[in-house]
Amino acid sequence: MADLLRLLLKVAEKAANVARVCRQEAPLFQLLVQEKTGDDKNKKFVQDFKTLADVVIQEMIRHDVGAQFPDMADFIHGEESNKFENGLGESVIVTVCSTEEETAALLATVLDGDHTAASLLAKAIHQDPATVEANTDGLTVSLSPSELGIWIDPIDATSQYIQGREEELEEGRLSPSGLHCALVLIGVYLRSTGEPIMGVINQPFHHKDPAGGGWKGRHFWGVSWGGINVCSVSQPKDGEDRGLSVVLSSSEKQVVKDALALLCSSDKLMYASGAGYKILCVIEGLADVYILSEGSTFKWDSCAPHALLRALGGGVVDLTKRLQMTSEGQDHTAELTYHEPDTECKGADRWANRGGLVAYRDCSKLNTVIAALKGKL
Repeated sequence: MADLLRLLLKVAEKAANVARVCRQEAPLFQLLVQEKTGDDKNKKFVQDFKTLADVVIQEMIRHDVGAQFPDMADFIHGEESNKFENGLGESVIVTVCSTEEETAALLATVLDGDHTAASLLAKAIHQDPATVEANTDGLTVSLSPSELGIWIDPIDATSQYIQGREEELEEGRLSPSGLHCALVLIGVYLRSTGEPIMGVINQPFHHKDPAGGGWKGRHFWGVSWGGINVCSVSQPKDGEDRGLSVVLSSSEKQVVKDALALLCSSDKLMYASGAGYKILCVIEGLADVYILSEGSTFKWDSCAPHALLRALGGGVVDLTKRLQMTSEGQDHTAELTYHEPDTECKGADRWANRGGLVAYRDCSKLNTVIAALKGKL
């Protein structure tokens, strides 16, 4: 498991490098942000370059993990389909090849012969990052790779990534939007039960390097299985209760906002972009709880940060199920799982968290917000 964690930290940093390269290299950046008009407007590859960036990251992670852990290869799932149609109407399956040159040639077919952009992207895919530091020594978990599956969200909060606003981060406060909301999420779950047992979160755009001006990121990880709960984020210190703080989507239902406004002071009811980022805010203690009443998140959004919250003594529950419970102390029965699709739905919706969710670190905070929402939804 220590080997798997080290690999996931490495591929997440490679993914972050790809995300940064797509924004800093002019030929890729133009494809990322430019919406073609006139005769070019039907060129799907340009309209969907943001999706191609997602797919390239997803397939790179799938390739690298599958190569080192072949027993997991068929259980590495992602948000995106890897099938593209180029400007000539040709269908291309995007994969990561064994050499940089082969990958560049394949990407050029998707990019209608744009060899410059294809080469830049292939170079980022095949370039190994510097060693990612993590104290994984002694991490022994009695699980085999053949028991595990993976969910990948290659760039969570894609809209924030595309818009690219460079918000200034204040220490100890969440920020509602900007590049820092874009995250790489890799979650590991147990195939038999769907429990999330390991998560890696990479934040590619955390701060600018004062020397060179380029973006620098940071990463988080956690493992929770049996009696082992280890996380790169420290447990909160016991201190005075400063009241409940909640982070929401700005599009949350008014009835939810109204109910929570009765519990929180005005500066403690906060809004932010990106499901992964909002759960990260709970992980870091910038908010006590993240609530979403809609079924608009998916397994790839929540699996990785869910594992970190479990390692910290918290979790992510299905809001609808938790509201239907008649007694406290059964939160584990409403916890999200990651192994079974919803057979009543089709396509990506099979993997939606349809009952909404609540992410929390402290069970007492969870119980407080559930009591406030009872009978409202």
